[in-house]
Amino acid sequence: MKKFIGKIIHGDCMEEMKNIPNNSVDLVFADPPYYLQLSKGKRLKRADGSEVIPVCDEWDKFESYEEYDAFTEKWLKECQRILKPTGTMWVIGMYHNIFRVGTIMQNLGIWFLNDVIWIKTDPLPNFNGRRFTNAHETVIWAVKNKNSKNYTFNYEFMKKMNGGRQMKDTDWVFGLCKGKERLKDENGIKAHPTQKPLKLVQQVLLASSNKGDIVFDPFMGTGTTAVVAEALGRKWFGIEREKKYVEISQKRIKKYLKEINKKSD
Repeated sequence: MKKFIGKIIHGDCMEEMKNIPNNSVDLVFADPPYYLQLSKGKRLKRADGSEVIPVCDEWDKFESYEEYDAFTEKWLKECQRILKPTGTMWVIGMYHNIFRVGTIMQNLGIWFLNDVIWIKTDPLPNFNGRRFTNAHETVIWAVKNKNSKNYTFNYEFMKKMNGGRQMKDTDWVFGLCKGKERLKDENGIKAHPTQKPLKLVQQVLLASSNKGDIVFDPFMGTGTTAVVAEALGRKWFGIEREKKYVEISQKRIKKYLKEINKKSD
């Protein structure tokens, strides 16, 4: 595993994961394409007139639910294979995809522990007034199979974080990724449309991993999982198919390590 640690592999996760040994990863955090099915070029306006740019990237496009399901089953099978019997898997999604993903996970024998609800404090409003405002995402927490025992759950620490009360699966209340945390390109446009907040990934790692554990992200994006893992003393590696995101992630991680080294001097 030494050759993987601390690296972002540029490639298709379904192919690249074949090179990872069985039962070798302590924690998987997966933020896969949601298959949002939004029309390219669609324009949305906030109440103040500012524009919302929807997700219309190629990596989120599929011809049908059947194609999306086949894609989902392939990467989940590989994640299940490389996950240790004592490891856990976290998969995030929205109403567009999470029920399909969950069904496939159960069909593969992956055993659910919780469906954690990330409640967004500042969700985008519903613009046409024909639906409730979507203010949450679901994170499925699971183990390799129903026989998996002795997985990491830092119960007492999470209880302490929650003011001495047992943490519930709805106590995950965080804002969207904004401000200085939000990565932007040279034109001031967000670098990635679905960048997750550091606090969300931090809570995942604190809840279900320990220092020195190996954390894997098959859809690395802008490198949030890597940055959090570095900060918490976890080993990490990931895969990203889009070269521009690989470069953004590498730059982000390098900057973080430089800042940490500077503080320690």
